[in-house]
Amino acid sequence: MTIRLGYQIPNFTYPGPVEQTFDTVVAQAREAEASGFDTVLVMDHFYQLPGIGAPENAMLEAYTTLGALATATSTIQLSTLVTGNTYRNPALLAKTVTTLDVVSHGRAVLGIGAGWFEREHHDLGFEFGTFTERFERLEEALTIITPMLKGEPSAFEGKWYTTRGAMNNPRFRDDLPIMLGGSGEQKTFRLAARFAQHMNIICDVDDLARKVAVLRQRCEEIGRDPATLATSYLVMGMVGETEQEAKELGESIPEDRRNRAFLGTAGQVAEQLHEKVLGAGIDGLTINLIRNGHRPGVVSAVGAALKPLVAA
Repeated sequence: MTIRLGYQIPNFTYPGPVEQTFDTVVAQAREAEASGFDTVLVMDHFYQLPGIGAPENAMLEAYTTLGALATATSTIQLSTLVTGNTYRNPALLAKTVTTLDVVSHGRAVLGIGAGWFEREHHDLGFEFGTFTERFERLEEALTIITPMLKGEPSAFEGKWYTTRGAMNNPRFRDDLPIMLGGSGEQKTFRLAARFAQHMNIICDVDDLARKVAVLRQRCEEIGRDPATLATSYLVMGMVGETEQEAKELGESIPEDRRNRAFLGTAGQVAEQLHEKVLGAGIDGLTINLIRNGHRPGVVSAVGAALKPLVAA
């Protein structure tokens, strides 16, 4: 399993009435599938994130959305980027993603992270806890989930979670891949080396080469070949038909995300990503088009420009 070219849909605020919202999501997923993307990803959030929109803006629940997309597409992988571990019991999450894999005929990827958006936890009644506690919970969750994805009973007694021979049937396969998302060198990268098949690194582009080197080191520390842990990078794409349009799109980028955003025409962005991202040692690209991905043709143009960069 690998994600060479992913398309993330983080924004569900579109022109038109709410009954057309999911139709617009489907149109993007199908356009991505037809234009060379191998994975469609959605965020696992309940409110819109700062820097994208207001918290009350539209946000679809991730696994309901992915389950529906499974019936609207045929070849593209389906994943969150990434599931907030704090939102779901881990045994239930194993069942959820395995069911998505059955429904999609083997196209599910379990993207998972520790969780970070405190307001969602506060408003919806999820326990947030400390940074350390959230990573303790993530490690326990991965310990429970990993055997369940393989069809092995999960028996675990931890500080946060307990399972007693938890079973997980039916399964489409016994090697459903796990992807971690984040940038933490001490905790996230160590968990990725132990449990994951894929690591999506989320950081400023200037830090990327160092992050890749540290991730490889974490693998080597436990005797794992770093080449067995695929990597990708999340790109905020401000892609216009013209440089001027791209510049106007880029005016909305918050200051703290400017080093993760790429502006220009599709061809110009492809050149930047080839040099700054793939050149840093990353295997694959995941891009979102927050402002204009819902417009017909935009995803196709970006796919055509990026696909040659990651062709096997």
